[in-house]
Amino acid sequence: MYILVPRTLEWKGDYLRLVDQRYLPSELRFFDCYRVEDVVYAIKEMVVRGAPAIGVAAAYGVVIGLREVKKLDEMDSVFRVLSETRPTAVNLFWAIERMKKVVYGSEDTDFEHICVAALEEAEKIDKEDEDMNRRIGENGHILLKDGFTVLTHCNAGSLATSYYGTALGVIRAAVSHGKRIKVFADETRPVLQGARITAWELKEDGIPVTLITDNMAGYVMSKRLVDAVVVGADRIASNGDAANKIGTYTLSVLAKYHSVPFYVVAPSSSIDATLKSGKDIPIEYRKKEEVTHIRGVQIAPSEVDVFNPAFDVTPAENITAIITEEGVFRYPYKFEGGLNS
Repeated sequence: MYILVPRTLEWKGDYLRLVDQRYLPSELRFFDCYRVEDVVYAIKEMVVRGAPAIGVAAAYGVVIGLREVKKLDEMDSVFRVLSETRPTAVNLFWAIERMKKVVYGSEDTDFEHICVAALEEAEKIDKEDEDMNRRIGENGHILLKDGFTVLTHCNAGSLATSYYGTALGVIRAAVSHGKRIKVFADETRPVLQGARITAWELKEDGIPVTLITDNMAGYVMSKRLVDAVVVGADRIASNGDAANKIGTYTLSVLAKYHSVPFYVVAPSSSIDATLKSGKDIPIEYRKKEEVTHIRGVQIAPSEVDVFNPAFDVTPAENITAIITEEGVFRYPYKFEGGLNS
């Protein structure tokens, strides 16, 4: 299937160009990263977002860091500031560890050679992510029948990855196989990734999409308007508990009550086999202004207290299947030694 939305990230020879997702859908802007602090800002402020895309951006951030500091003994600070950007998405740390092995683990001590090897590794991570997403789509589309209406939450599309998408990749694959698929997109408060980005991606690709507010999900399920829920994940524990955008857990409870299949879609790089359960997944808490304001417009009293966790954890028993590039896995999940354990 030909995707009309632009690539999330592009290495432009000596800098990283990102789609600035803060301005979608009203404007298509780009954000260019020439320094490590640009990449750090882009990840923290959600210029780039989505666990796989964050990991790829961080990999290129290491390349920029090498060119910026010009000394291996100063790279620890680069790895540190990139690691401190967002705590929940495990792909960030997975990509950084791969880059560390190239930077510190090479027998070749020539600095220019290390820079070349680092860029090659970042480009490899970039390409691998797209390839994994396409394999995920091929593995997952068999779960969606012709005529299905799918509910999705947040954005697990092309713009959350290097390209193609995870949850939306499954939908795209189903459409490419000739299936008629319709989508309900939750708006996804407080930052509205579903309304701003998922709805835009699907409209650009010509896939029928209907936008609903988050608190309408139970109603559309009760009316038997949803055949499956398909979401992404930022980190999956070894027992299958999955962290995703806040509100995902609520959807899993509604889906279980209404007997709607609930599918989590993610690359294997999102599985953290070191964590026994979702209780061990670190949850990011973000600034109050994301809740009290929309696009700079105040919608709540100035002094009101705000609780703003960016993610919640869906227990494994609420997940019908976890779809990865390695296959479709069903409960009970046992990822302690990797996907095939």
